Amino acid sequence: MNSKKIISSANRTLTREINSIKNLKSTFNNNFCKAVNIIYNTKGKIVITGVGKSAHIGNKISATLTSTGTPSYFIHATEASHGDLGSIKKEDCVVAISNSGETSELNNIIQFTKRFNIKLISITSNSKSILYKNSTVSILYKKPIEACPLNLAPTSSTTISMIIGDCIAIALLELRGFKSTQFKNLHPGGNLGKDLKNLSEVMHLDKELPIAKLDERMSSALLTMTKKSFGCVGVINKKKQIVGIITDGDLRRKLNSKFFDKKAREIMTKNPTLADKNMLVGEAINLMNTKKITSLFICAKKIPLGIVHIHDLLRMTS
Repeated sequence: MNSKKIISSANRTLTREINSIKNLKSTFNNNFCKAVNIIYNTKGKIVITGVGKSAHIGNKISATLTSTGTPSYFIHATEASHGDLGSIKKEDCVVAISNSGETSELNNIIQFTKRFNIKLISITSNSKSILYKNSTVSILYKKPIEACPLNLAPTSSTTISMIIGDCIAIALLELRGFKSTQFKNLHPGGNLGKDLKNLSEVMHLDKELPIAKLDERMSSALLTMTKKSFGCVGVINKKKQIVGIITDGDLRRKLNSKFFDKKAREIMTKNPTLADKNMLVGEAINLMNTKKITSLFICAKKIPLGIVHIHDLLRMTS
Protein backbone atom coordinates (compact mmCIF):
# COMPACT_ATOMS: atom_id res chain seq x y z
CA MET A 1 0.00 0.00 0.00
CA ASN A 2 1.48 3.34 -0.99
CA SER A 3 1.62 6.43 1.22
CA LYS A 4 -1.44 8.02 -0.35
CA LYS A 5 -3.60 4.97 0.42
CA ILE A 6 -2.25 4.69 3.97
CA ILE A 7 -3.04 8.33 4.71
CA SER A 8 -6.46 7.95 3.09
CA SER A 9 -7.17 4.93 5.31
CA ALA A 10 -6.07 6.80 8.44
CA ASN A 11 -8.25 9.79 7.60
CA ARG A 12 -11.22 7.53 6.94
CA THR A 13 -10.75 5.87 10.34
CA LEU A 14 -10.43 9.26 12.03
CA THR A 15 -13.59 10.57 10.35
CA ARG A 16 -15.64 7.53 11.35
CA GLU A 17 -14.51 7.71 14.96
CA ILE A 18 -15.11 11.47 15.16
CA ASN A 19 -18.61 11.03 13.75
CA SER A 20 -19.29 8.38 16.39
CA ILE A 21 -18.04 10.64 19.15
CA LYS A 22 -20.30 13.48 18.00
CA ASN A 23 -23.33 11.31 18.80
CA LEU A 24 -22.20 10.94 22.41
CA LYS A 25 -23.77 14.18 23.65
CA SER A 26 -27.19 12.53 23.77
CA THR A 27 -25.69 9.88 26.08
CA PHE A 28 -25.03 12.43 28.80
CA ASN A 29 -28.56 12.42 30.13
CA ASN A 30 -30.40 11.61 33.36
CA ASN A 31 -29.17 8.01 33.35
CA PHE A 32 -25.58 9.19 33.09
CA CYS A 33 -26.17 11.47 36.10
CA LYS A 34 -27.72 8.59 38.05
CA ALA A 35 -24.71 6.39 37.27
CA VAL A 36 -22.24 9.05 38.42
CA ASN A 37 -24.19 9.60 41.64
CA ILE A 38 -24.35 5.86 42.35
CA ILE A 39 -20.58 5.63 41.98
CA TYR A 40 -20.08 8.78 44.05
CA ASN A 41 -22.16 7.37 46.90
CA THR A 42 -20.64 3.88 46.76
CA LYS A 43 -18.97 3.05 50.08
CA GLY A 44 -16.89 0.22 48.63
CA LYS A 45 -14.90 0.05 45.43
CA ILE A 46 -15.88 0.37 41.78
CA VAL A 47 -15.44 -2.95 39.99
CA ILE A 48 -15.00 -2.60 36.23
CA THR A 49 -15.56 -5.67 34.07
CA GLY A 50 -15.63 -6.66 30.42
CA VAL A 51 -14.34 -9.12 27.85
CA GLY A 52 -12.04 -8.77 24.84
CA LYS A 53 -11.32 -5.18 23.78
CA SER A 54 -13.82 -3.97 26.39
CA ALA A 55 -11.61 -5.57 29.02
CA HIS A 56 -8.64 -3.46 27.90
CA ILE A 57 -10.80 -0.34 28.01
CA GLY A 58 -12.12 -1.39 31.42
CA ASN A 59 -8.59 -1.68 32.77
CA LYS A 60 -7.85 1.84 31.62
CA ILE A 61 -11.07 3.26 33.09
CA SER A 62 -10.40 1.54 36.41
CA ALA A 63 -6.88 3.00 36.52
CA THR A 64 -8.18 6.49 35.74
CA LEU A 65 -10.82 6.27 38.47
CA THR A 66 -8.31 5.11 41.06
CA SER A 67 -5.80 7.82 40.18
CA THR A 68 -8.43 10.54 40.50
CA GLY A 69 -9.83 9.61 43.90
CA THR A 70 -12.36 6.85 43.18
CA PRO A 71 -10.93 3.49 44.36
CA SER A 72 -11.45 0.89 41.65
CA TYR A 73 -10.17 -2.42 40.32
CA PHE A 74 -10.74 -4.51 37.20
CA ILE A 75 -12.07 -8.06 36.98
CA HIS A 76 -12.05 -9.93 33.68
CA ALA A 77 -15.54 -11.35 33.19
CA THR A 78 -14.13 -14.79 32.33
CA GLU A 79 -11.99 -14.93 35.46
CA ALA A 80 -14.97 -13.80 37.52
CA SER A 81 -16.62 -17.17 36.81
CA HIS A 82 -13.55 -18.96 38.15
CA GLY A 83 -13.29 -17.47 41.61
CA ASP A 84 -12.82 -13.72 41.13
CA LEU A 85 -16.47 -13.07 41.97
CA GLY A 86 -15.35 -13.58 45.57
CA SER A 87 -13.54 -10.25 45.53
CA ILE A 88 -16.77 -8.29 44.89
CA LYS A 89 -18.33 -7.07 48.12
CA LYS A 90 -21.91 -5.95 48.88
CA GLU A 91 -20.82 -2.32 49.32
CA ASP A 92 -19.12 -2.30 45.89
CA CYS A 93 -20.58 -1.17 42.58
CA VAL A 94 -20.01 -3.06 39.31
CA VAL A 95 -19.61 -1.30 35.95
CA ALA A 96 -19.90 -3.69 33.00
CA ILE A 97 -18.80 -2.69 29.50
CA SER A 98 -20.20 -4.44 26.44
CA ASN A 99 -21.08 -2.93 23.07
CA SER A 100 -23.59 -5.70 22.32
CA GLY A 101 -24.72 -6.23 25.90
CA GLU A 102 -25.04 -9.90 25.07
CA THR A 103 -21.56 -11.05 26.08
CA SER A 104 -22.20 -14.48 27.62
CA GLU A 105 -19.21 -14.22 29.96
CA LEU A 106 -21.00 -11.39 31.78
CA ASN A 107 -23.98 -13.55 32.76
CA ASN A 108 -22.46 -14.84 35.99
CA ILE A 109 -21.56 -11.32 37.10
CA ILE A 110 -25.09 -10.13 36.31
CA GLN A 111 -26.57 -12.99 38.35
CA PHE A 112 -24.13 -12.33 41.20
CA THR A 113 -25.12 -8.65 41.45
CA LYS A 114 -28.79 -9.63 41.47
CA ARG A 115 -28.29 -12.24 44.16
CA PHE A 116 -26.47 -9.90 46.55
CA ASN A 117 -28.27 -6.68 45.60
CA ILE A 118 -25.10 -5.05 44.27
CA LYS A 119 -25.52 -1.97 42.07
CA LEU A 120 -24.78 -2.75 38.39
CA ILE A 121 -24.07 0.00 35.88
CA SER A 122 -23.79 -0.95 32.22
CA ILE A 123 -22.14 0.84 29.30
CA THR A 124 -23.69 -0.55 26.12
CA SER A 125 -25.30 0.32 22.80
CA ASN A 126 -28.04 -2.32 22.93
CA SER A 127 -31.22 -1.43 24.82
CA LYS A 128 -32.67 -4.91 24.14
CA SER A 129 -29.73 -6.77 25.63
CA ILE A 130 -29.58 -8.90 28.77
CA LEU A 131 -27.03 -6.52 30.27
CA TYR A 132 -29.16 -3.42 29.70
CA LYS A 133 -32.34 -5.03 31.07
CA ASN A 134 -30.62 -6.25 34.25
CA SER A 135 -28.69 -3.10 35.11
CA THR A 136 -29.51 -0.77 37.96
CA VAL A 137 -28.72 2.03 35.55
CA SER A 138 -27.51 1.80 31.96
CA ILE A 139 -25.45 4.35 30.07
CA LEU A 140 -26.74 3.78 26.56
CA TYR A 141 -24.91 5.11 23.51
CA LYS A 142 -25.88 4.99 19.84
CA LYS A 143 -24.35 1.93 18.18
CA PRO A 144 -21.52 3.31 16.06
CA ILE A 145 -20.15 2.29 12.69
CA GLU A 146 -16.80 0.70 13.44
CA ALA A 147 -13.79 2.26 11.73
CA CYS A 148 -12.92 -1.22 10.50
CA PRO A 149 -14.00 -1.44 6.79
CA LEU A 150 -15.74 -4.74 7.63
CA ASN A 151 -17.57 -3.02 10.52
CA LEU A 152 -16.35 -5.83 12.76
CA ALA A 153 -13.18 -4.97 14.70
CA PRO A 154 -14.04 -2.94 17.83
CA THR A 155 -12.71 0.53 17.09
CA SER A 156 -15.31 3.30 17.25
CA SER A 157 -17.19 1.41 19.99
CA THR A 158 -14.12 1.05 22.21
CA THR A 159 -13.26 4.72 21.70
CA ILE A 160 -16.76 5.65 22.84
CA SER A 161 -16.51 3.40 25.92
CA MET A 162 -13.21 4.97 26.90
CA ILE A 163 -14.56 8.49 26.52
CA ILE A 164 -17.60 7.64 28.65
CA GLY A 165 -15.23 6.27 31.29
CA ASP A 166 -13.18 9.47 31.21
CA CYS A 167 -16.32 11.58 31.52
CA ILE A 168 -17.40 9.58 34.57
CA ALA A 169 -13.97 9.90 36.17
CA ILE A 170 -13.71 13.67 35.64
CA ALA A 171 -17.28 14.27 36.82
CA LEU A 172 -16.42 12.37 40.01
CA LEU A 173 -13.13 14.23 40.39
CA GLU A 174 -15.00 17.52 40.31
CA LEU A 175 -17.75 16.29 42.66
CA ARG A 176 -15.11 15.22 45.18
CA GLY A 177 -13.18 18.47 44.88
CA PHE A 178 -10.10 16.38 44.11
CA LYS A 179 -7.02 18.62 44.27
CA SER A 180 -3.65 18.60 42.56
CA THR A 181 -1.95 17.84 45.88
CA GLN A 182 -3.98 14.63 46.15
CA PHE A 183 -3.17 13.81 42.54
CA LYS A 184 0.50 14.28 43.33
CA ASN A 185 0.34 11.75 46.16
CA LEU A 186 -0.98 9.14 43.73
CA HIS A 187 1.56 9.97 40.98
CA PRO A 188 4.96 10.32 42.69
CA GLY A 189 6.96 8.91 39.78
CA GLY A 190 7.61 9.81 36.16
CA ASN A 191 7.31 13.14 34.39
CA LEU A 192 3.84 13.69 35.78
CA GLY A 193 5.27 13.37 39.27
CA LYS A 194 7.91 15.94 38.42
CA ASP A 195 5.29 18.40 37.14
CA LEU A 196 3.48 17.95 40.45
CA LYS A 197 6.42 18.89 42.65
CA ASN A 198 6.02 22.10 44.65
CA LEU A 199 8.35 25.01 43.88
CA SER A 200 9.57 24.77 47.48
CA GLU A 201 11.14 21.42 46.55
CA VAL A 202 13.16 22.76 43.61
CA MET A 203 13.84 26.46 44.24
CA HIS A 204 17.27 28.05 44.78
CA LEU A 205 17.70 29.42 48.31
CA ASP A 206 19.50 31.92 50.54
CA LYS A 207 22.84 33.07 49.13
CA GLU A 208 21.81 32.13 45.61
CA LEU A 209 19.06 34.78 45.55
CA PRO A 210 19.82 37.85 43.38
CA ILE A 211 18.67 40.70 45.63
CA ALA A 212 19.26 44.48 45.57
CA LYS A 213 17.95 47.27 47.77
CA LEU A 214 15.80 50.14 46.52
CA ASP A 215 18.54 52.75 46.86
CA GLU A 216 21.38 50.50 45.76
CA ARG A 217 23.32 51.85 42.76
CA MET A 218 22.97 49.96 39.52
CA SER A 219 26.74 49.41 39.38
CA SER A 220 26.34 47.18 42.46
CA ALA A 221 23.02 45.63 41.41
CA LEU A 222 24.49 44.67 38.04
CA LEU A 223 27.35 42.83 39.73
CA THR A 224 24.83 40.85 41.78
CA MET A 225 22.81 40.02 38.66
CA THR A 226 25.93 38.82 36.86
CA LYS A 227 27.20 36.76 39.80
CA LYS A 228 23.88 34.99 40.51
CA SER A 229 23.24 34.14 36.82
CA PHE A 230 19.43 34.29 36.84
CA GLY A 231 19.20 37.16 34.37
CA CYS A 232 17.47 39.35 36.93
CA VAL A 233 17.68 40.91 40.36
CA GLY A 234 14.82 41.35 42.82
CA VAL A 235 14.52 44.76 44.45
CA ILE A 236 13.47 44.79 48.12
CA ASN A 237 12.24 47.55 50.45
CA LYS A 238 13.11 48.08 54.12
CA LYS A 239 10.67 45.31 55.10
CA LYS A 240 12.66 42.97 52.83
CA GLN A 241 9.66 42.62 50.52
CA ILE A 242 10.15 42.41 46.78
CA VAL A 243 8.65 45.52 45.23
CA GLY A 244 10.31 45.36 41.85
CA ILE A 245 12.55 43.41 39.50
CA ILE A 246 15.32 44.33 37.11
CA THR A 247 15.87 42.02 34.15
CA ASP A 248 18.29 41.77 31.26
CA GLY A 249 15.59 43.42 29.16
CA ASP A 250 15.48 46.43 31.50
CA LEU A 251 19.25 46.81 31.12
CA ARG A 252 19.06 46.85 27.33
CA ARG A 253 16.17 49.30 27.28
CA LYS A 254 17.57 51.78 29.83
CA LEU A 255 21.33 51.54 29.37
CA ASN A 256 23.00 54.94 28.88
CA SER A 257 26.00 56.91 30.14
CA LYS A 258 24.33 57.65 33.50
CA PHE A 259 22.94 54.15 33.98
CA PHE A 260 25.50 52.89 36.52
CA ASP A 261 24.93 55.86 38.84
CA LYS A 262 21.18 55.38 38.93
CA LYS A 263 19.46 53.60 41.80
CA ALA A 264 17.65 50.30 41.51
CA ARG A 265 14.29 51.97 42.19
CA GLU A 266 14.74 54.07 39.02
CA ILE A 267 15.32 51.08 36.76
CA MET A 268 13.11 48.37 38.22
CA THR A 269 9.77 47.17 36.95
CA LYS A 270 7.25 47.49 39.77
CA ASN A 271 4.94 44.74 41.04
CA PRO A 272 6.70 41.75 39.45
CA THR A 273 5.04 38.34 39.10
CA LEU A 274 5.62 36.31 42.27
CA ALA A 275 4.82 32.71 43.19
CA ASP A 276 3.78 30.84 46.30
CA LYS A 277 5.99 28.02 47.58
CA ASN A 278 3.12 25.54 47.10
CA MET A 279 2.72 26.30 43.41
CA LEU A 280 3.37 23.21 41.30
CA VAL A 281 6.19 23.02 38.76
CA GLY A 282 3.68 22.48 35.96
CA GLU A 283 1.72 25.56 37.05
CA ALA A 284 4.91 27.62 37.27
CA ILE A 285 5.97 26.68 33.74
CA ASN A 286 2.55 27.69 32.45
CA LEU A 287 2.68 30.99 34.38
CA MET A 288 6.16 31.82 33.11
CA ASN A 289 5.22 31.03 29.53
CA THR A 290 2.09 33.17 29.82
CA LYS A 291 3.94 36.12 31.37
CA LYS A 292 6.95 35.58 29.06
CA ILE A 293 9.40 35.61 31.96
CA THR A 294 12.41 33.39 32.56
CA SER A 295 12.84 33.69 36.34
CA LEU A 296 10.29 33.58 39.13
CA PHE A 297 10.68 34.61 42.76
CA ILE A 298 8.93 32.42 45.34
CA CYS A 299 7.69 34.54 48.23
CA ALA A 300 5.72 34.56 51.47
CA LYS A 301 3.94 37.91 51.92
CA LYS A 302 6.32 39.28 49.25
CA ILE A 303 9.41 38.28 51.24
CA PRO A 304 11.62 36.19 48.92
CA LEU A 305 12.15 32.56 49.92
CA GLY A 306 13.67 31.31 46.70
CA ILE A 307 13.91 31.63 42.94
CA VAL A 308 13.54 29.32 39.94
CA HIS A 309 14.66 29.69 36.36
CA ILE A 310 12.58 28.34 33.51
CA HIS A 311 15.52 26.20 32.37
CA ASP A 312 15.62 24.46 35.77
CA LEU A 313 11.98 23.48 35.45
CA LEU A 314 12.19 22.40 31.82
CA ARG A 315 15.26 20.25 32.48
CA MET A 316 13.46 18.61 35.37
CA THR A 317 10.39 17.68 33.30
CA SER A 318 12.21 16.70 30.11
